[in-house]
Amino acid sequence: MSQPPGAPARLRVGVVGTGRVGAVLGAALAAAGHHVVACSAVSQASLDRAATLLRGVPVREVPDVARAADLVLLAVPDDDLAGLVRGLADTGALRPGQVVVHPGGRHGIGVLEPAARLGALPLALHPAMTFTGTALDLDRLVGCCFAVTTTRELRPVGEALVLEMAGEPVWVEEEDRALYHAALCHTSNHLVTLVAQGRQLLEAAAIEDPARVLRPILTAALDNALRSGDAALTGPVSRGDAGTLAEHLTALTAHPDVRPTYLALARETARRARAAGRLRPDLADRVEAVLEQEETP
Repeated sequence: MSQPPGAPARLRVGVVGTGRVGAVLGAALAAAGHHVVACSAVSQASLDRAATLLRGVPVREVPDVARAADLVLLAVPDDDLAGLVRGLADTGALRPGQVVVHPGGRHGIGVLEPAARLGALPLALHPAMTFTGTALDLDRLVGCCFAVTTTRELRPVGEALVLEMAGEPVWVEEEDRALYHAALCHTSNHLVTLVAQGRQLLEAAAIEDPARVLRPILTAALDNALRSGDAALTGPVSRGDAGTLAEHLTALTAHPDVRPTYLALARETARRARAAGRLRPDLADRVEAVLEQEETP
């Protein structure tokens, strides 16, 4: 790529891995005016995504995808990324001036060092969103934050690519990537588990449509938590209602898969409510006594 750092020129893009993320980001780059020239796909699901989101783009072997592109998007699982980069570098599939991008959350650009040694331009651009691997995700990218990690000189290139995909760039230092990714996974992935457990309990309580019951309270709780943090805490733990807490734990003895989650979150809620001054020390002691007593059914 002969273009100096700044707004990227129209690039030939190669998408390595047409999973849920790779296919969507490839389509977003195409919508921004870049030319997706090749992609790789192995599973039938990946082939289907490529055919739908990257219509007309030839499916090739991974080294051929990289060689054909000015910008190589390496959309593979985090654990596979280092080996892939080494392999592409060792086989001569990468070249000086080529932009090499990965959208993983865990890694910064250290994992792209074999490519950087060859003169490639390393970028880590992680969208803070969950993906379905369908065209719906393209709308969700609008305003989505992308964690940008690269060299200071290449920061304008990374930020420009994010803006072209309708996202919002957020700078994350190399050493902070793991903590950044842990924060997203802890909140979004574990929220799914928590909601699924709530649905399970409501179904056991003979509620016909658990989602209809949960949606308003979850929406309000999420909005309040994002606005106010610990000040949004409500419920029996933050009120110091130890009797209600004990009754909950008794009811949950019939659900041993959910009970440990409830206990762990109740303990952390009590700790945070006490630290934030929302739970009086005497009431906090009662709550913690119940939690200690009821830890094992």
